[in-house]
Amino acid sequence: MVGAVQYGALAACVVLFVPMVMAGWHLSRNKMLFFSGALFITLAVGVHLTPYFPLISNFVNSSAKSPSIVVIENRDSCISLLHNIVYDVKIPNLDDIIEGSNNDVDGSWAWARSDPVASCGFQKLGRADVSDLLNGSWVVVAGDSQARLVAVSLLSLVLRSEEMDSVKVDLFKRHSDYQIVVDEIGMKLDFVWAPYVRNLTDLMIEFKGNKNYPDVLVMGVGLWHMLHMTNSSDYGVSLRLLRNSVVSMLPISPELGTDGPVTGSASIRSPHIFWLGMPVLINSMLNSEEKREKMRDAMRDAYDKELYGSKLLRRSGGPLLLLDIQALTQKCGQRCTVDGMHYGGLVYEAAVHVLLNALLIESHQKL
Repeated sequence: MVGAVQYGALAACVVLFVPMVMAGWHLSRNKMLFFSGALFITLAVGVHLTPYFPLISNFVNSSAKSPSIVVIENRDSCISLLHNIVYDVKIPNLDDIIEGSNNDVDGSWAWARSDPVASCGFQKLGRADVSDLLNGSWVVVAGDSQARLVAVSLLSLVLRSEEMDSVKVDLFKRHSDYQIVVDEIGMKLDFVWAPYVRNLTDLMIEFKGNKNYPDVLVMGVGLWHMLHMTNSSDYGVSLRLLRNSVVSMLPISPELGTDGPVTGSASIRSPHIFWLGMPVLINSMLNSEEKREKMRDAMRDAYDKELYGSKLLRRSGGPLLLLDIQALTQKCGQRCTVDGMHYGGLVYEAAVHVLLNALLIESHQKL
């Protein structure tokens, strides 16, 4: 902004003072008025033609931007690198993982220190930054217990520890919805218990019917279907129906091609939508014989194949950006789970920071 003001001030000075200097050279009044008018017209025409000259336009635009916001040029490349996470798990103290504690794994995580990842400038966001990013937003997290753990991690970044103690009690009432408004930043978060794909489809229909859409939508299911239905083909059919519902819900008229959604004109802002992938399942650690029998690697792979074939995800031409929990849990491994399905808070914390950095990239900025 300052750059733009300085640019305007400089132009004004040229128009004002150059004719005065020329008057000091004893030019006639008519000549001075003629030159002054010509100079003004030249500057005006130059301002209008600036957008058609990329080098000049880029210079003006860059000077007009706030120095606290940095445009990410290699957007698609950075999106693909978001899950390059490494863990340093020190003590496998994994009690009460299912209760959603963020301190159940003594360790840390960070983005890999490769040059491509470093160039994207990914960052762990503190409470102030997260509050700024989600200020006034409506966030919906829908799905099964994995989604519930993500909701806990997200709330832990905007609420204080004493507030989180009471939140966990209410949020972890089994098979129930949960809603909270963080008055300090005007953020509303809804957790919707939706263990099957059809529940998510119903939610999309509800959004469309109300003509009221969240700013951020995180959803993902599959574990319940795998355990209770054990039919990957049926899962795939449900995903395709969900995809159609999401596309019809979007407040735009997209034409989805093989390279991703191509947005048309929009009357209102389109929500940021993420698909929460399933975790790595460690069969030997699953806590029931039924789970060990039905939730094998081959079945897990079949469900993944249906997901990618449904064209729900952006990488296959769909509208949803994948939060790859499989990649994040695989890198943390057996050290980070006691039941082979639910992982320590460290993993979901990393997932939430992947989501937040994706939001920054999608909005073409960094904090």
